[in-house]
Amino acid sequence: MVSLGPTLETERLILRPPIAADFEPWAAFVADEEAGRFLGGAQPRPVAWRGMCTMTGAWTVAGFSMFSVVEKSSGDWVGRLGPWSPDGWPGTEVGWGIAREHWGKGYAPEGAAAAIDWAFDHLGWTEVIHCIDPGNTNSQNVARRLGSSILRHAVLPPPLNDSVDVWGQTREQWRARRR
Repeated sequence: MVSLGPTLETERLILRPPIAADFEPWAAFVADEEAGRFLGGAQPRPVAWRGMCTMTGAWTVAGFSMFSVVEKSSGDWVGRLGPWSPDGWPGTEVGWGIAREHWGKGYAPEGAAAAIDWAFDHLGWTEVIHCIDPGNTNSQNVARRLGSSILRHAVLPPPLNDSVDVWGQTREQWRARRR
């Protein structure tokens, strides 16, 4: 199999472009009503397939997309996160979605930090944002742990049309904090 993008490693995680073997856990993740509460709601398998293929295809079209997140110790797929900026998006985002059985382990900030480093270093981004529903306190806490704050409000492009808080920071702020 040809890799569409890089593989990043953290202390506990492997971040790599999605592969066919990720579909079953991906479909279970997006079917979970609680996990999907702030990600557009629970989705049936055909929609999960199209969503995974959209993210995978973005690696070819844009040269970046969300990574599948794999737990090193078990090899389990635990979520997806990384750079995301489709047409009409309110900025250059590093977003995250972790399967509910892996919540509370710190995987979102750990993986997002690696993805932010990669986005600034390899994509040349000057700002990273996180589009967060105002009611999503878990993601707000992840954004705070990453050093982000609310920058502005936005409405996501159709067909989403969700009103979100845009959290984020500049490359300079990120690098100063990481020193």
